[in-house]
Amino acid sequence: MSVTFYHYAKCGTCRKAKKWLDDHEVSYEAVDITQNPPSKEQLRDYYEKSGLELKKFFNTSGKKYRELGLKDKVKTADDEELLEILASDGMLIKRPIATDGKKVTVGFNEGAFEETWER
Repeated sequence: MSVTFYHYAKCGTCRKAKKWLDDHEVSYEAVDITQNPPSKEQLRDYYEKSGLELKKFFNTSGKKYRELGLKDKVKTADDEELLEILASDGMLIKRPIATDGKKVTVGFNEGAFEETWER
């Protein structure tokens, strides 16, 4: 199993998640989410496979999120609009995102990683 791991090098949570993957010998391809963010279509796929609400994909603690005033927008916009916004800037996406094409995790929660990525 190989996992695509979208991360941001300066993100502490991403570093913890990466260490977890290394410690548990999960093979992954690291992708810098700021240089190569997932496309709108990829995000739609991850959203559908994750079982999460779309608003969970937003990096709500990020500067860009606040600057763009997305807190209220997220409550009223439809999925298409939210996917467009997310795809427009990797810094708006909650990270890390890990996926093997079937399963998706967003953010880092050790329990979720154990359940999803441990062999």
